[in-house]
Amino acid sequence: MVTCPHCGYVNPDEAKLCVRCSLPLRNVGAEQSEKKDSTRRLNNTPFDPSVPRWGTASLGEARKLFLHVRGYDTPLVVPLTERLIIGRRNIETGEIPDIDLEEYGAREQGVSRQHAMIVRETDGLKVMDLGSANHTFINGQRLIMHQARILRDGDELRLGRLVIRVHFA
Repeated sequence: MVTCPHCGYVNPDEAKLCVRCSLPLRNVGAEQSEKKDSTRRLNNTPFDPSVPRWGTASLGEARKLFLHVRGYDTPLVVPLTERLIIGRRNIETGEIPDIDLEEYGAREQGVSRQHAMIVRETDGLKVMDLGSANHTFINGQRLIMHQARILRDGDELRLGRLVIRVHFA
């Protein structure tokens, strides 16, 4: 068994990436030879599972989602529910998505009215493109329509040309 030096999760011997946090387990075997306390991070700060770390898929105890829209200083603080529709309001019907990006220039940036959906699972989030005209991307990778992908702390989410940095707290 190999203990992850980043999150403390115990992985199978043959694993190269941590099952929990997806970070590398070893640097050419250096961590394997050292007996490290599994409750410590590499920088010797105490490991606290309630606080999410960059790249983690775990929401942590606070279960808060911050969306930092590129070009704007104040992030959107999103109260989490089972599912959240991201898009822009429909002027004809007055329908407003759960996360309305209209005030961020959504229409001009190619965001559809119902562009994507964030789905809350046990301890994490997934995002899914809802058949948008200008597509949804995570870290530059285009999502396949109606297929959910894991959303991690620090991910860059792009809806059309609108870029959003995702953070958990």
